[in-house]
Amino acid sequence: MARPVGNVPAMNSTSSEPFDLVLIGGGNMGEALLGGLLGGGAHHADDVAVVEIDPGRRTTLSAAYPGVTVLEQCPPCRAAVVAVKPLDAGAAAATAATAGATRVLSIAAGVTTTALESAIGEVGGGVRVAVVRAMPNTPALVGSGASAISGGRAAEADDLAWAASILGAVGIVEELPEPHLDAFTATVGSGPAYVFLVAEALIEAAVAEGLDPEVASRSVVQLLVGSSALLAAEGDPSELRRKVTSPGGTTEAGLGELDRANLRASFATAVRAAAQRSRELG
Repeated sequence: MARPVGNVPAMNSTSSEPFDLVLIGGGNMGEALLGGLLGGGAHHADDVAVVEIDPGRRTTLSAAYPGVTVLEQCPPCRAAVVAVKPLDAGAAAATAATAGATRVLSIAAGVTTTALESAIGEVGGGVRVAVVRAMPNTPALVGSGASAISGGRAAEADDLAWAASILGAVGIVEELPEPHLDAFTATVGSGPAYVFLVAEALIEAAVAEGLDPEVASRSVVQLLVGSSALLAAEGDPSELRRKVTSPGGTTEAGLGELDRANLRASFATAVRAAAQRSRELG
């Protein structure tokens, strides 16, 4: 059962006005968004509040972001980002609407705009609340994320632009029809874990072939960093793969084994399973 986040009559610490933005959830992704918004100048610390139920986490955030109000309960606000677990997303969205938010951006995986709007409808009192569903990925933690957004029934172009500005503080943003968000979640949202698994496997294989573990780790990390930069610069993975694969060479031998292991089919199966789970969460 979703756990509601309480509402208290707190105001912006520098005025009697509600906060421009409240982040409900101060975990890794919530903090990434906070850092991006403050670092890029999109928001001032006085205009933002973070709602976090864990006392230790509140202490950590308060120390790391001076001037940002960190609370256990949701204060009055104009807009909110819901950055909690999927089971808690509806309750958090409803709390934000009760606190006055007329825009709610949810980054809870798999939770549909319909579900969020239904939760808000029970407390909204007929006030128009624009809901935007989003899926960011963890490279947002280092400002290199990829996110997708989709608007609910009341969301208009300016609401989507607002959501894009929030997520754009930590990476690129794509606007997609909501049915496509499950595929995006399965590929791009879950994708970092697939890449990290590849990194683990390559390091283990290198060590098995005699490389020092520290050398293997450093080298594989740089392999991924460099390959990503090259792909970003040239943009065609098939062509890049062809260029590095000399006939009869070492790369061709290695790729042959991956083909025999049906690696492409394994990735397709993984994405399909993750997309199905995303649909189930909604």
